[in-house]
Amino acid sequence: MNSTTDIVWLQDNLRVADNPLLHFTSAPDQLVCLYVLDRAWLRSNISGEETCRLGPARLRFLWQSLMELRGELLQLGSDLLVRIGHPAEEVVAMATRLNARQVLVAEHSGCEERAHIDQVAESLPEYCSLVRSDSGYLIDASALPFTLEDLPASFSAFRRHVEKHCEIPEPLSMPVTLPGWPDDAPRGFPPLKDVCQQSAAWQPDKRQGFVFVGGESAARDRLQHYLWRQNGAESYKKTRNGLLGANFSTRFSPWLARGCLSARQIHREVKAWEAINGSCESSYWIVFELLWRDYFHRAAQLEGATLFGREQLPVPSEAFNRWRDGETGVPFIDAAMVELKGTGWISNRARQNVASFLVKDLGVDWRLGAGWFEHCLIDYDVASNWGNWRYIAGVGRDPRQDRYFNVLKQAGHYDPKGLYVAYWLPALESLPFGLERHQPWRVAPSRFDAPCVLPSEWHRWLISAEEFEETDE
Repeated sequence: MNSTTDIVWLQDNLRVADNPLLHFTSAPDQLVCLYVLDRAWLRSNISGEETCRLGPARLRFLWQSLMELRGELLQLGSDLLVRIGHPAEEVVAMATRLNARQVLVAEHSGCEERAHIDQVAESLPEYCSLVRSDSGYLIDASALPFTLEDLPASFSAFRRHVEKHCEIPEPLSMPVTLPGWPDDAPRGFPPLKDVCQQSAAWQPDKRQGFVFVGGESAARDRLQHYLWRQNGAESYKKTRNGLLGANFSTRFSPWLARGCLSARQIHREVKAWEAINGSCESSYWIVFELLWRDYFHRAAQLEGATLFGREQLPVPSEAFNRWRDGETGVPFIDAAMVELKGTGWISNRARQNVASFLVKDLGVDWRLGAGWFEHCLIDYDVASNWGNWRYIAGVGRDPRQDRYFNVLKQAGHYDPKGLYVAYWLPALESLPFGLERHQPWRVAPSRFDAPCVLPSEWHRWLISAEEFEETDE
């Protein structure tokens, strides 16, 4: 009797717990777990730029995640094969070589990744089938109270429908064992230096507030630390707009993006915390943010290539280059851009401000900013990144042109002493705490140039620090 072989094609689901691809209706005799790094990610996504789409911070984190996943799979009796190339071609070639019974893959929100999945479906041998499933979301597409085509136009409407009609399932358990590796299947895991010398040599800025390490065990440790040792669910909504330190935010996003941690695992742990400590606005807000993530992913699946805009991306301008390099002359913007380039991560508050500044104050095409974030961010995922940039730009779903952040007003509210800007821009340390650090061109014009743009909307705020007030979002 011939043995059966299945291929699990892993993408952004690099975990063994709560992974539907590792649970079988009819278990195969042999199993190959395959990850293919798309070679296109190692090329630039911005005209005239040499920076690749997959920057050093994210590639380093990805490789850490893959190495740990391989160790976990080996303990379960399997292994992980990592290839670099065209994903669809590599998967089809492996399925043909092994006479695979089926290829199991999770649906993806990116139109390129979905095109690869469709290409595999069309190109597999007749004896091999493609099995698709949802993975990593709070709520499966089949359980939503509307079809994808009827996705609500705004997140608020989506949330109301989902909270009224949907139950969030428990995460799946980790398999006890997995089918063995076929004798005739290749093995291999290329070292990072063979993929990209720059990424192998890259190290995050030592000033980073938190050290991200890829992999499922680091994700579980962060989840436990934030909820149970730090008691973060009690204060998240109050602290989430912080700028400095390790624990003002959950910091779950890089592991969510690579699938080392699932949304349902976080949800279960939040509910366990609430069962002991009681529910509160902050614990609810963690789940609220996970629902935002679900919404962005479903919107991306619906919109396909239109998520990225229709026109050709313009050549970067001087204004974009100054923004990217942290040289706008506005400390609140420049500090965030220095942190982003040096660590691969910035807070949500900083992301909103630098995005608004690029689009609304500098008048630069929002897609250039989204492309730069794709290169830099350790927690980049296609749906959240491009969805958030579209949201700030006021295009796409729920379009509004008045989503504007007065960055000086924001700086005064969220960094009143100027500690954040001086931390990342040491030249500001000699200035007094407060307004002076956010407007150095006013107090020390011989040392600091005026910013590249000074919109009229800033004028009233520039007059006095006593006019601080909460900015509506």
